[in-house]
Amino acid sequence: MRTSLLRVAVPLVRLQATKTRIRCRQLSAVAHQLQPQPKTASEPISISHEQLRTRSRPNPHILVAAELAHIRKCMLNLLGAAHPGLAEVAQHFFAQPSSQLRSIVILLFARATNGLGRNWEQKGWEAECETIAGRADEFDKPLYLSDILHEWNANMPDHSESFESVFELQEAISRPPCPPPLPTTRPFQNLTSRQTTAPSLLPTQVRLAQIMEMIHIASLFHNDIGPTLDCAQPSESPNEEGPVYGNNLAILGGDFLLGRASWALSRLGESEVVELVSSVISNQVEGEFLQMGEVRTPAAGAFSAPKNLPEAWELYLNQTYMKTGSLMGKAARASVILGGCEQGDILREVAYLYGRNLGIAYQLAQDAQNMKELQPGQFVTGPALFASEECPSLVPLIERRFTGRGDLKTAIQCIQTTSAVERTQALAHLYAEKARGFLGLIPDCESKFALDTLLDIVIKRT
Repeated sequence: MRTSLLRVAVPLVRLQATKTRIRCRQLSAVAHQLQPQPKTASEPISISHEQLRTRSRPNPHILVAAELAHIRKCMLNLLGAAHPGLAEVAQHFFAQPSSQLRSIVILLFARATNGLGRNWEQKGWEAECETIAGRADEFDKPLYLSDILHEWNANMPDHSESFESVFELQEAISRPPCPPPLPTTRPFQNLTSRQTTAPSLLPTQVRLAQIMEMIHIASLFHNDIGPTLDCAQPSESPNEEGPVYGNNLAILGGDFLLGRASWALSRLGESEVVELVSSVISNQVEGEFLQMGEVRTPAAGAFSAPKNLPEAWELYLNQTYMKTGSLMGKAARASVILGGCEQGDILREVAYLYGRNLGIAYQLAQDAQNMKELQPGQFVTGPALFASEECPSLVPLIERRFTGRGDLKTAIQCIQTTSAVERTQALAHLYAEKARGFLGLIPDCESKFALDTLLDIVIKRT
């Protein structure tokens, strides 16, 4: 009986296997004839960096609008408290298209990199402790702290009663305690992981943005220092409006901002950031030296401007870095450091290189735009140098910095008849693309693409 069943079952199994093979071949043939189907909505679709940048173009100003408004308000209050005229001048500076560009770079880089550094949790914990202790607003308090200077507060009335008593020996005052060690046993309640929610800005990073704005506006004050109004020479430029305020206000206003920035800088708690920002101030002074042209000293004699085109280009690019690229690059790097990125972290280099190239691109675009606003004795910029390659008669005018009669009119005509402005704009685009390339080393996020958008805004500024 068992043998007969086996004899019947074996042929049936073989028949079923044959039918299965035939069916598989048929399905295989049909599969080869089908066209590839697109992925369903539930499947992840890979998007390139360029596609995502095209789809999402966040506005850099909107992302950090609240912080920018806070910085602007603090700056106006600070200057107004020092002298009423300074607040009015500051309003003029903030009305410029490029106003608060340095703050935007600092804040966007902070948003893009916070949570990526190895010391991020420590930085966040220190900020949380500072807020709980009520010390988050110390930046906006009076300069005269009781444990630093034992003298009358600057807000006290200036009448004789304020100075009747003799200054006494100050007793020891306990300083605020340092933040406690970072806890390791409990999860953070206010700090979320980078994978779920983008970390917020730290108070020190917002303060850094305000410090860099102080340094920038101080440089604008000092840039307007020139001959006194009584002996100012008339200019050939039809667009010159003359200084809005005198030298005294420019000098004192700039010095006041540098002093205030130095005080605030010491309270950030990062020695490397102090070195970076201090070097920015030094670089700005070096840039002014390069822009002065011929300088005569009793001991060393005269240092004259370059006499050939390669030297002029080298001087121009060095001066551009000292005046603009240094501040942008080092400010961005300082922002990343305050976010917890340690020595050797690639994000520190990315921030510096982006800011450096952005700053140079910004200055080149500005020089291309302002080619009709040449002044006698002005530092020679990109459009004039490019024009001299196509119009050799411009070289003697450059050597004497357009100080001869009719030099300005001749120079503008030469620049307009050549491709100098277009070539300067192309060079600005080149530096902007260099900066854009470094953004690829930052994880995709809204702030990263806002930094990308910022490059286009800078080189297309009007």
